[in-house]
Amino acid sequence: MLPDELIEALILGIIQGLTEFLPVSSSGHLAIAGTLFGLDGGENLTFAVAVHAATVLSTVCVLWKEVSDLVRGFFAFRWNGETQMLCKIGISMIPVGIVGLLLREQVETLFGSGLMLTGIMLLITAGLLAFSGFAGAARKDTISFRDAFWIGVVQACAVLPGLSRSGSTIAAGLLLRNRKEQVARFSFLMVILPVLGEAVLDLLKGGFSAKASGFGPVALGAGFLAAFVTGTLACRWMIQSVKKGKLIYFAYYCVIAGLFAIVYSLLT
Repeated sequence: MLPDELIEALILGIIQGLTEFLPVSSSGHLAIAGTLFGLDGGENLTFAVAVHAATVLSTVCVLWKEVSDLVRGFFAFRWNGETQMLCKIGISMIPVGIVGLLLREQVETLFGSGLMLTGIMLLITAGLLAFSGFAGAARKDTISFRDAFWIGVVQACAVLPGLSRSGSTIAAGLLLRNRKEQVARFSFLMVILPVLGEAVLDLLKGGFSAKASGFGPVALGAGFLAAFVTGTLACRWMIQSVKKGKLIYFAYYCVIAGLFAIVYSLLT
């Protein structure tokens, strides 16, 4: 029989892998699951960094062609389409970089503030997903530099637990009249460097360790692997879901999850 901490790590890793790409908020679901498992906010945040790194790796695997094209285009040292896309990704990182540098401690505190905020943010996520369905027909062949910045602003807001990063950025891109597949791929590519950067900062500060995560090394590794496998599957599924315009179903789910979090918060 598997140890309890290993089972918990696997469950949390699966939740992270699935919800990082599906527009239902990975941070919100980790907060809910963490509360149900009795993990405090600080421990949950450190574990979240580990499984976020796993989902970044799954993003690279799923979008390997796009990533490799960007790398080759960059080292061509020309102002080509790949270099322009990298610049747009860089611009989208500015808002979340400012939040990470100036408001890191405040954000960490929010992860331990209970499920009321998480529930409210899940309801806002549902509203964004539903509202994006009313966006007009796509009229832009490529994501502009201005759109990249505004999508980055939305990503910075999505550091709040319960506000889906993928759901918010995809909804923003659609409302800005960008094509569905382009928005989905840009949303997943733009998160790679910020998440890796956060993990590197934690490593340099010594704040990232199995002990700090609340799990042993084996359990932490199992959670990482679970997040990677499920993240790979979810990333492929989400790209297809956005292309088919099925975001409203995720909005319904966020309403249910948000109401559950709010009610649970009021009753405990």
